[in-house]
Amino acid sequence: MSAEHVLDDRRDGHRPHGHARVRVLANKVPEVTVYFWVIKVLTTGMGETASDFLARLLGPVPAVALGALALVASLVLQFAVRRYVPWIYWTAVVMVSVFGTMAADVLHVGLGVPYAVSAPGFLIALAAVFGLWFAVERTLSIHSVRSRRREAFYWAAVLATFALGTAAGDLTATAGFGYLGSVVLFAVAICVPALAHRAGTLGAVTAFWTAYVITRPLGASIADWMALPGARGGLGLGLGPVTLSWTVAILGFVGYLAVSRADARPR
Repeated sequence: MSAEHVLDDRRDGHRPHGHARVRVLANKVPEVTVYFWVIKVLTTGMGETASDFLARLLGPVPAVALGALALVASLVLQFAVRRYVPWIYWTAVVMVSVFGTMAADVLHVGLGVPYAVSAPGFLIALAAVFGLWFAVERTLSIHSVRSRRREAFYWAAVLATFALGTAAGDLTATAGFGYLGSVVLFAVAICVPALAHRAGTLGAVTAFWTAYVITRPLGASIADWMALPGARGGLGLGLGPVTLSWTVAILGFVGYLAVSRADARPR
């Protein structure tokens, strides 16, 4: 047993009284590899188009209700397991993506809140989650998500990042950049934290969460550009086909990780 595991147990209120009684939880999130970022971008785009597709197919209210139920069910399953399981974890991320898109769209379309207002609002909400998380746990690292409390903070942050990213992406798309212009903008933006971290001017945790937020508008802008008609600056492939193709890609990558365990941290 590593010293890091014992320290995490003590912080979570589990004092070791002998080897057999120490409670050790495996980290509940994957290692940050190239697969992580590829699947993260895929889930953001799939969530964007799936949300719009369901809203058109079922109507906004039934779609939001279905999205909320699916999100709750996926998170209940995620919290029930004691280690990182690829298909369970990424199902939860997909459901967060779909519902996060719906939350941002409900504010804008349903309540008439401008993206210029909702984006800063979601940013404040995310800052509040991070502030409370750090005040309680003294870390925002995803490498020590080994307690239910830390996992709750993690998923609250993830949900806030998706809502923020959706609002930010729609803001740039409607502010003159268009969907393809937004793709270029966020592709450049996501390089900034990576380069800053490599240069030693930005810490690993800050760089990770900055990139994590940017992946949302990046993936969503790509998917919107592919799906929406040419009159709106897109390729016109359609919401259904883009949702389906990105879902197949997600299943392929997650299936590979389930077999290879290439993103699982050794215990």
